[in-house]
Amino acid sequence: MKKIVVLGGGGFIGGHLAKRLKEEGNHVRVCDIKKHEYFFQDEFCHEFILGDLTDPKVVELVIEEGVDEVYQLAADMGGALYIFTGEHDADVMYNSATINLNVAREAVKKKVGKLFYSSSACMYPEHNQLDPENPNCEESSAYPANPDSEYGWEKLFSERLYLAFSRNYKLNVRIARFHNIFGPQGTWNGGREKSPAAMCRKAVETENGGEIEVWGNGLQTRSFLYVDECVEAVLKLMESDFEGPVNIGSEEMVTINQLAKMAIEIAEKDITIKNIEGEEFVQKYGFKCPLGVKGRNSDNKLYREKIGWEVSQPLSVGLRKTYQWIKSQVDKKQNETVWIYESPDGGDTVYKRELGNTDRHKVK
Repeated sequence: MKKIVVLGGGGFIGGHLAKRLKEEGNHVRVCDIKKHEYFFQDEFCHEFILGDLTDPKVVELVIEEGVDEVYQLAADMGGALYIFTGEHDADVMYNSATINLNVAREAVKKKVGKLFYSSSACMYPEHNQLDPENPNCEESSAYPANPDSEYGWEKLFSERLYLAFSRNYKLNVRIARFHNIFGPQGTWNGGREKSPAAMCRKAVETENGGEIEVWGNGLQTRSFLYVDECVEAVLKLMESDFEGPVNIGSEEMVTINQLAKMAIEIAEKDITIKNIEGEEFVQKYGFKCPLGVKGRNSDNKLYREKIGWEVSQPLSVGLRKTYQWIKSQVDKKQNETVWIYESPDGGDTVYKRELGNTDRHKVK
């Protein structure tokens, strides 16, 4: 039985990864600044430490002597609305860099057997992703560096940080660049959700005959990898002798309009797409439309060469699973009972709100 620490295990990918590691018989300790929203603790770990990994004392507590593997997925991040407006740049860079500085130092100090770091395709140069039909995300294209966001710059810095610790302090590292991982048990509303979750939610919530918004002209391209596939690729990388960095993603590239149409087809509704950009977007939301690069697609040649893994299912299969889960969350939210306590005229009154209707009940 391996002794494993998953940092950021309260998040989407980290939670799924921790769950898989526990199911394989490992002893799993998770640390995150928040509890997992959808997994019960005993589903995905043996120990959960609620703590802020920007605090070196927390990292010192979490990473003990004798740890076989550390999976470092903790970061300050979110969807386009969080990353690309510029309002969170300082926090994104400071928080994530501080976490990685703390983890790298502690991993060497505690003689961790092996460390995995989750980087991102956001570190690739913007100038190689201007053609939506032919983006270049081969690993060797990372330099000269020119990420399109501070989130991407921090990821690139932390890649170099862990590689430097590997050279100078013999830290045994594995680094992967994730490409748009999606699936159930992840953020699906509130502005930090990724495109597949957003499109599924909109398709669920929109009435038949209605329309859904797609930011931009919808011609920007991306590839999306289902979370179970991502976890499998991470574990195979950790079992290999290849340090990386290496892409983990799908090579099935689609436009965002195509992604929206797939969600609509799964919903089996007559829904149209309304693209919104430019001044119309600014007038409605009060800020410039956050789009990211025009094209991004995983290049998996290096992974196939070094490790031999292939994606096992098309985007449509994972998107259908994600749609079904998000629909269950929307239905659950709509059917939940909300109790509001008030004391008008000195008496206790309870308001029971269910399915948007409000019934008044006196407390006896």
